[in-house]
Amino acid sequence: PNSGPELVLSEDEKSDTEDKEETELGVMEDQRSVILHLISQLKLGMDLTKVVLPTFILEKRSLLEMYADFMAHPDLLLAVTAGATPEERVICFVEYYLTAFHEGRKGALAKKPYNPIIGETFHCSWEVPKDRVKPKRTAPHTPTGQEHPMADDPSKSYKLRFVAEQVSHHPPISCFYCECKEKRLCVNTHVWTKSKFMGMSVGVSMIGEGVLRLLEHGEDYVFTLPSAYARSILTIPWVELGGKVSISCAKTGYSATVIFHTKPFYGGKVHRVTAEVKHNPTNTIVCKAHGEWNGTLEFTYSNGETKVIDTTTLPVYPKKIRPLEKQGPMESRNLWREVTRYLRVGDIEAATEQKRYLEEKQRVEERKRETLRTPWQPKYFIQE
Repeated sequence: PNSGPELVLSEDEKSDTEDKEETELGVMEDQRSVILHLISQLKLGMDLTKVVLPTFILEKRSLLEMYADFMAHPDLLLAVTAGATPEERVICFVEYYLTAFHEGRKGALAKKPYNPIIGETFHCSWEVPKDRVKPKRTAPHTPTGQEHPMADDPSKSYKLRFVAEQVSHHPPISCFYCECKEKRLCVNTHVWTKSKFMGMSVGVSMIGEGVLRLLEHGEDYVFTLPSAYARSILTIPWVELGGKVSISCAKTGYSATVIFHTKPFYGGKVHRVTAEVKHNPTNTIVCKAHGEWNGTLEFTYSNGETKVIDTTTLPVYPKKIRPLEKQGPMESRNLWREVTRYLRVGDIEAATEQKRYLEEKQRVEERKRETLRTPWQPKYFIQE
């Protein structure tokens, strides 16, 4: 606690009340000409990291905060460690993983979160009532509402804490870490977002991996992340996930393959995902899943049982975050507060100006470090 970064007190965190809804408008006419002009200057396959995108397609939050939304169902994550056998634990993790993406995508419209600035951090936490965390297969299903009751009594809830940090500017790499001390579980992830222009869409590869560590069982689950695509960028842009990801645990010999299917050119459904969980030493498939990552998912287990998870009815736990006046200058919401404020009132020019100011400041500091040959030192993460 005393060495290194300043202490962030989770006691100061309050339930998040930011407006969740992004305004669902298609691209307006005058904006379309800006995008067309931008597209005319791009080449296929071009790396978009260097391209300054128009401010009106921004999402009013930083990418670091978007990663926190992968944890919107913390009860499912904490339930992984409650699995009685390695098989049950890996299946629980796959169930959690498949439900982790829909909350990170607010609304159907594709917008782009702010590119985090090097040294930017984001902190939050979740309170999960203990009676909500049960081993999945054996627990009877209780119908739940959308928003989730907050646990008022800390002794009756688990605390999951989260920190994200932008650790590199070129290439843009974010790291995020979350842990629940009582459940002896943590997740450590690094992601390099590499975007490229593909004609009428933009593809973003999330290069890197995460590790879910269950200390109680001595198990590490290494997982990768899918690519995201913003489609029909000239009309009403929407997001789809694509690609094959893997989850594996070397100790237990279990692994899973998850495929996010992109929509075929003609016909076909959107947002489809399929998965299978395998025990490698015996080469047996212990669970299969199919459905939509933002809709209904159906799981079939080796004993013939099935289970359906509807992601739209899963309880969402609001994250707790410290009020702006208690945040440091490099914390996401504080850092971007002016850009967000102008975007809210629809003053695109002022928002663009603020954003340019932040990015220019970052460039100046980068040049200074290059001249002095001092590499950037992240605050919370160590490069291996």
